[in-house]
Amino acid sequence: MLTGMILICSVLTTPDLRDCTYANASVAMRVPAEFGNPATCFMHAQAYLAGTSIGRALGEHERVKAVCVRSDTIAKSTTMR
Repeated sequence: MLTGMILICSVLTTPDLRDCTYANASVAMRVPAEFGNPATCFMHAQAYLAGTSIGRALGEHERVKAVCVRSDTIAKSTTMR
């Protein structure tokens, strides 16, 4: 199973979105669901972000990166920071 992670990074600190990681993201959120395939995971991660106040208040210099990881590799308690 896959779990979606949403990372929000500033282009001022990570101009290349490929360099945005959990370690340097200003916001990291775990999507509270599991998915069977990557396409569904990414689609739901984007929808989840859009439904949050953070997603609706992104700054000019903030970029979003959605990643899907195996559910057994991240802690269930991983939440927004």
